[in-house]
Formats: sequence, C-alpha cells, structure tokens
Amino acid sequence: MKELVISIKSSSEGMSDLRKAFKSIVKRKAKGAKYEISFDNRKSFEKFAKNIYVLSSIIKFKPSSIYELAKLSGLDVSNLNKIVVFYEAMGALELKESTKNGRQVKKPTVPYDSIKIDLKAA
Repeated sequence: MKELVISIKSSSEGMSDLRKAFKSIVKRKAKGAKYEISFDNRKSFEKFAKNIYVLSSIIKFKPSSIYELAKLSGLDVSNLNKIVVFYEAMGALELKESTKNGRQVKKPTVPYDSIKIDLKAA
C-alpha cells in the first residue's frame, strides 16, 4: 500500500529527516518506501489542503483527461489545470500523456492508496 504523508516542517527538520533516511538506506535498514511531502510554509500547505478534493475526484472518477475531470467535478478547466500543475510539481499526482482521437491528452492519476496529513509539526 502506497501512503503519502503531508506535513509542515522547518527546513532544518526536513534535512534532519533526509539524513536519517539516507543513513538507514546506507546501512540497508530501510523498511519499504515512504512518500512524504513536507512544506516549510503555511501558505503552500493550505493551498495543498484547500484543493485536496481534486485528488479525491481523480481517485473517484478516474478521468481520461483534465477536461473530463473538469466536466465531472464542475470546475473551470483553466483553474483546474493550475491546481493539477501544482499537485504534479509536488509529486501528489502524475500526468500520463496519450493520444485520443488524434489529440494529445493528459490523464491525471494519483499513485497513492491513501493520503495522511501529519500535523505534529504544525
């Protein structure tokens, strides 16, 4: 099961976690993959949390394109595309390009089974 953890951490806490993870990999004591997105400012975290319904819609509807997702969720394509680009840059979703009826389309997919929000550091 792939779980994505979202958290707010200072840059020093993030680097400390990265060092610990690297040391466990070097010692070959890593226990499976861990996927985490850590924000060092509240504004980006709130943007992520405010639009989490987009990730939920992708999981629920399994759209074949961003345009289809916009129609199913009742959102403007332009605004939705900005949210999708943000999530893709964060690593929370993937865009798979394909050709459909002679047109290039980008299919959004969420590669995680669950998303956990860790507010301990907030």
